[in-house]
Amino acid sequence: MPQSSIPIRWRAYEHEHIERGGDWYWALGIFAGAVALISVLLGNILFGIVILVAAGTLAMLASSPPPLVEFELSDRGIKIGDTMHRYEDIISFWVEDHDADPPILLVDTTKWLSPNLVIPLEDVDPKHVRAYLVERASEVPMKEPVWHKILEAFGL
Repeated sequence: MPQSSIPIRWRAYEHEHIERGGDWYWALGIFAGAVALISVLLGNILFGIVILVAAGTLAMLASSPPPLVEFELSDRGIKIGDTMHRYEDIISFWVEDHDADPPILLVDTTKWLSPNLVIPLEDVDPKHVRAYLVERASEVPMKEPVWHKILEAFGL
């Protein structure tokens, strides 16, 4: 039976926001336009449209700041905003506090749409988070997923 049942709550931004200059948007537009033009010239109009829509979506996402999300560790599971991830769905976790700034909580779940969670630990002590979770889930060393690093590079 877990000893500590007091929930741990904190708020953090979903990701770090990187301000993009006009040159970044111009480069995105030129690249997307060139790829769309090439796909149209090769007879794939639908792919060209998809590229332009994707570039527009990427530009909109990169320009908007990330939302402030509330996180909670409780006896029921890990709550991210309005979504609860129960401990039954959690395979393992890892608190990365040496190589990451801010420290992050990595969670591997059985859910199909969100198999890997990367949770920033900005306003909370990583040692308390680890002590709380080690009583409820298995701790397995992991690294931040490559796709998450790629999205961070794009400012998403």
